[in-house]
Amino acid sequence: MSTTQRDRLRELLEPVAAGAGVDLEDVSVSPAGKRRVLRIVVDADGGVDLDAVAAVSRKSSEALDASDVMGSQPYVLEVTTPGVDRPLTAERHWRRSVGRLVEVQLVEGGKVTGRVKAADADGVDLDVDGTTRRVAYADVAKAAVQIEFNRKNADADNDGDADATPGDEDGEDTDDMNEEA
Repeated sequence: MSTTQRDRLRELLEPVAAGAGVDLEDVSVSPAGKRRVLRIVVDADGGVDLDAVAAVSRKSSEALDASDVMGSQPYVLEVTTPGVDRPLTAERHWRRSVGRLVEVQLVEGGKVTGRVKAADADGVDLDVDGTTRRVAYADVAKAAVQIEFNRKNADADNDGDADATPGDEDGEDTDDMNEEA
């Protein structure tokens, strides 16, 4: 049986999160005046919508009320999703960051900055200046997503019309343009 409050909270809340189709990323309790704040962090492939957050909040509240894990002191329940400053520590974090720019501090020293191309159980493929570099998770000391302002959409061309073909500026079919009227 777990001995710390955090471990007991995780044991109680992981099935609640799983039932809502999300992963329980973190649980923390911090003092806030005469109360405490119980913060539950959830995430999922494809993100977490407000309905899932509400479901986790409601079901967590029910589970907490039925247990004694928080004791008798009042607390505020907060259910949230991870911010961009969350460290990339699990394969699912890397998988959810495909397409994002990351900075990786290596165990052997040095840093690698690149865009996540793919992630699997053993490591991650990064696009580093146009070259793919494989980094094993065991070689990562620390990693985080980098915030990018004004990132260009790689799929769009200069005029922003990703679907246009050369000579088709108006979007109309040009095959019948040579027919005589």
